[in-house]
Amino acid sequence: MVTTANRLEWVIVRTEFEALQLEFTWIKEFNPPFNIQFMDDKSYPYLAISLGDAVPRAFITRRRGNKKTAYFGPYTKAWAIRETLDTIIKPFPVRTCSDSSYETAVKTKRACLLGDIGKCAAPCVGRVSEDEHRHIANNMARFLQGNDDDVIAQLRERMLAASARHDYERAAKLRDSIVALDAVAEKSAVVLPREVDADVYGLVRDAISVAVSQFIVRGGRVRGARSWTVDVDDSVPTSALMDDLLRGAYLEDAPPRLIIVPELPEDDDALSQWLLQQRRHILDDSRAGAVELRIPQRGDFSRLSETVTANATHTLELYKTRRNSDYLTRSQALVELGDYLGLANPPLRIECFDVSHLSGTNIVASMVVFEDGLAKRRDYRSFNIDSATDDTDAMKQTLSRRLKYLSTSAGEANRSSRDTDDENPTSSSFSYEPGLLLIDGGKPQVGVAAAAVREAGLSIPVVGIAKRLEELWLPDDPYPVILPRNSHALYILQALRDEAHRFAITHQRKKRSRSVSSVLAEIPGLGPARVAQLLRSFGSVARLRSASRDEILAVPGISAAIADAIVAKLAAGEASPVSRGEG
Repeated sequence: MVTTANRLEWVIVRTEFEALQLEFTWIKEFNPPFNIQFMDDKSYPYLAISLGDAVPRAFITRRRGNKKTAYFGPYTKAWAIRETLDTIIKPFPVRTCSDSSYETAVKTKRACLLGDIGKCAAPCVGRVSEDEHRHIANNMARFLQGNDDDVIAQLRERMLAASARHDYERAAKLRDSIVALDAVAEKSAVVLPREVDADVYGLVRDAISVAVSQFIVRGGRVRGARSWTVDVDDSVPTSALMDDLLRGAYLEDAPPRLIIVPELPEDDDALSQWLLQQRRHILDDSRAGAVELRIPQRGDFSRLSETVTANATHTLELYKTRRNSDYLTRSQALVELGDYLGLANPPLRIECFDVSHLSGTNIVASMVVFEDGLAKRRDYRSFNIDSATDDTDAMKQTLSRRLKYLSTSAGEANRSSRDTDDENPTSSSFSYEPGLLLIDGGKPQVGVAAAAVREAGLSIPVVGIAKRLEELWLPDDPYPVILPRNSHALYILQALRDEAHRFAITHQRKKRSRSVSSVLAEIPGLGPARVAQLLRSFGSVARLRSASRDEILAVPGISAAIADAIVAKLAAGEASPVSRGEG
């Protein structure tokens, strides 16, 4: 297989259960030569209720076809069906015996063992009428159709009650019943009713790329899946993209009766008419029914749509990874960037800076580094800013502290200094001059960055990237540089900017967590475990600061005295100018 295959593709589903069902469906349909499992004529088991019989019965079968029988499944775990059938015939005592056994019981007027132990309503001996038994069978069918939450909730309550009274054997049996019920009641997004024919689309986009995934459902089964990416302008709305996508998809292929989309096209009525004409033309059937465009709200199609969207998300991530890993593409992008910015040489090392704060407090800055178009994480740095008048002041402080290490004499003079919070700035890579400084911001941020470079006596090119239109700003240039939306050079700058933003936010969150943890650790009786429990309970430092005494007291392990001390300590910290930046 390794020597024969020329590419590797995969489809993402929600559970191992769905993966097995999809694998089974495709092996049966395509008969691949290398598969051993599922190559026989066996099929998945179903749980069936013969509602068409005068006295319905519940049974397990691998065959379908009787229109008067309700089938539930398919399932991969036959043991779960057997255990669940054994469980649900207690609240729904439908007969499970064969027709011959039932007729024998009717003739002899004697119920079988299941009737005597309460696992069958015993219509054979008249304990219930046939109408009453049919009502029980219908209720079982409704349960298996998805109205299972109440039954499972009742079993869970009984399990907890048994555990509370230390009846662990009974609790274990109820737990196993819940597991079995969950296995049979599990909803599958890859197996739908047999009459369903549909195409399901998922779409995920970023600033310059769109990933599309399509599941082809025929006869209630996912018969095929495909994903692809295209580069687009982010000013194009998703509704317009859907219109172009669907028109391109059905130029030569007949559309199904139902198309599931994440967002309706701009003029969905006109598109539906065009799809109907295509369906009639390609199928050569003037009576072919209309094509419906639908956004799923709930149920099977909603679950399947989530699965398709997950595949689209993965496709976009994979596309970005392959784009980064292509050395030739990265090299051309750096040359292209140098040409756009008028640089003498391609910027082989680019450093990007971003400032982050929380309402003016806890100001931090990040520096991320790309070399040859790839992230060089060991050279990332983070900076703590004690105080700043605004973002531009914080940016200038950050660059001044970073640029002083580019001078050999300055670097030697400051060997004992530790400017960054996460890394030692005295490494040789920190003294390596970048080919370009990228600033997250527009003209004001670029202006102070250029001033910091001049004050350091250096001549490093500076450019800023503004988020709104992704335009590039150069110092002393009144107009921005606009790169094509599908430019690889723009892609690298966007990746740099996004990484700098992520790194700054991460560092700021760590700083806030450390600051409040150190304050709480000063309280007698409040150790690291209880501090961690407090932060987990409230979810954020801000929510902990705003919490009342009673809310803090509700946290396990917190006494009234400790709760009073926490409230007093945090209130004192907020009132103190020194601690104001810790919130």
